Amino acid sequence: MTKVVNYISEAFHELKTNVTWPIWADVQRLTIIVAVFSVIFALLTWGVDELFVKALEGFFNILK
Repeated sequence: MTKVVNYISEAFHELKTNVTWPIWADVQRLTIIVAVFSVIFALLTWGVDELFVKALEGFFNILK
C-alpha cells in the first residue's frame, strides 16, 4: 500500500513541477478547433453512411 501512495504522491509532484501547462487562451482555442473538426468528421461519417444506405436500398430493389 505504501508503494501505491508513494507512486501517487510522485505523480502529483511531477505534474506540479515538470509539466508545462498551456495558457487558458490556448486551451479555449484548441478546444474550439477540436469541436469543429469533430462536428465536420461526424457530418462526413453521416453522409457516407447515408450514401451506403441509398446504394444498398437501390441494389436490393434491383434484386426484387
